[in-house]
Formats: sequence, C-alpha cells, structure tokens
Amino acid sequence: MKPAYVAAALTAIALGGALGALAQAAAVPAVGDAAAGEELFLDRCAMCHVAEGGGQGPSLKGLYGRNAGSVPGFAYSAALKASGVIWTGPELDRFLANPIVAIPGTAMPITVPDPKQRADLIAYFAAQK
Repeated sequence: MKPAYVAAALTAIALGGALGALAQAAAVPAVGDAAAGEELFLDRCAMCHVAEGGGQGPSLKGLYGRNAGSVPGFAYSAALKASGVIWTGPELDRFLANPIVAIPGTAMPITVPDPKQRADLIAYFAAQK
C-alpha cells in the first residue's frame, strides 16, 4: 500500500474516533443545579409524584441509586418492574428524555426534552439520598 493511502486511512480513523468522542461528550448531560431541579420538580413532577407516596406516580424520594419499580406497595407497570434499571444519572437522563422509548410499556407519559432541565432534576434527585 502506498504511504499516502496509509496516511489517509490513519487520518480518517483518527477523525472518526474524534468525532465519535465529540458526539458522545455532547450526549452526556451537563452538571445540574439541584435548587433549579427542585423548582422544576415542584412545578412539573410533584402533582403526580408526591414526596411520601400515595400519588398517581411513585414517590421519588430516594430515587437516585434505587432499582426501578422497587417502591413497596406501588403498582408499577410490568415493563418498569422487569427493566432491571438502576436509577443512575445516565439512566435518569435517558428515561426523562423519552420514557416510552427508554422503557417501552412504562406508564410514565411525560418527557423532559431540555438537557439542562434533565441535569437539574437529576442533581435534585441525587441530593435527596
């Protein structure tokens, strides 16, 4: 193989890796603001997810690091109970962006399309441990 072709191939591989890393970095949520997340939670989530349960949705107190579908006494969808998800930052980000795509069959209908708002909510949930 001619040296020019080898150099071109190596450059293409390096650029492809760099572009892939940039795309992956863009997908990682920004560090959130827990106070802003609390405001967002109270405004958009608390009507269903009451702090101590008994709401339309399960209690989200202690959510961060918990297994999905694990609050005793709440009637979760079969999909969420069987998901095997542990609520980490990346899992929460993926789920909040589009719950029905993240866990098909979930009963959660609300999306949080804004990455900054998702990061803020995740920071809030992490602070509630």
